[in-house]
Amino acid sequence: MLDMVKVKRALCGSKSRLIGPNCPGVMTAGQCKIGIMPGNIFRPGKVGIVSRSGTLTYEAVFQTTQEGLGQTTAIGIGGDPVKGTEFIDVLAMLLADRETEAIVMIGEIGGAAEEDAAQFLMDEAKRGRRKPMVGFIAGRTAPPGRRMGHAGAIIAGGKGDAESKTAAMEAAGIRVSPSPARLGRTLVEVLKG
Repeated sequence: MLDMVKVKRALCGSKSRLIGPNCPGVMTAGQCKIGIMPGNIFRPGKVGIVSRSGTLTYEAVFQTTQEGLGQTTAIGIGGDPVKGTEFIDVLAMLLADRETEAIVMIGEIGGAAEEDAAQFLMDEAKRGRRKPMVGFIAGRTAPPGRRMGHAGAIIAGGKGDAESKTAAMEAAGIRVSPSPARLGRTLVEVLKG
């Protein structure tokens, strides 16, 4: 973690953007791949994906491809406590992108990034910047106070649990999928409105 603090500090003020650590990278369907995402599951389309979970990034891509929606860009930001790029950074880009018509946001227990992103989305909606969104929070069944998976997945002081993150996302107008296996179908339902 101290190494990432040094890297993040070194990049401060530069034109470079740190993605991750511990993430699958970035892929713009049909155009660019930086990282380890399996390109064969991508199809150019209209859904932007941002996720703390690498595996669930792939799942969201696969499902949006299967549903015929395709993707604009998928970005895995990683689940570590010190990240170079946060949900808000990616959401701002996806909201501004004319080709992105809908967004999938996948969070995890631990930290407050999802709650911060939900507040950002509510503020942006007041300015007229809103897109249909589906979300999911991984780690719902993790026992409180136990480290699960990523270093950022620890729940402390009553914050960062799946329930509070889900509530924040729903308050921001994000339809939270009941399971990761229903991300694509839930987005189709949202788009049909």
